[in-house]
Amino acid sequence: MKITREQVEDFLYMEADLLDQGRLNEWAQLLTEDATYQVPSTDAPNGDPKNTLFLVADNRSRIDSRVKRLQNEYCHVEFPRSRTSRHISNVRIVKKNGDSILVNANFVIYRMRYEIMDTYVGKYEHRFVLEKGQLKIKNRKSILALESLRPQSKVSIII
Repeated sequence: MKITREQVEDFLYMEADLLDQGRLNEWAQLLTEDATYQVPSTDAPNGDPKNTLFLVADNRSRIDSRVKRLQNEYCHVEFPRSRTSRHISNVRIVKKNGDSILVNANFVIYRMRYEIMDTYVGKYEHRFVLEKGQLKIKNRKSILALESLRPQSKVSIII
């Protein structure tokens, strides 16, 4: 099956919409069973989570725990849930190798909570795979372009 940039863009827009709506269980279904989700620290964007501090370095088990925790009313950092608006641009298919596709894209995420708006700017590095004819996220790396997080900013949302 030939995957086009337009199909990848549609997938990323749909994924962003699920996250903005707080439909985290549906979002998690877009991931492979061995998926990883990483957000490197702002001072080491090209680091390796094996030997560099990461803001988030989750395997599938931790992703599922994060999704469950973020939907719990006792998760005070995100209850009530932040309002977010994700904007995806500059989607590029970098490499195709069989059923594996490397995709880069830029993002801006606005997070509104208690009259404070935080802005997260950066780029995604995704590895997608085809499973039963469907695109799935195998690896998601969200590289923040920020020099630091503002004092009130948190990475409690899925970036």
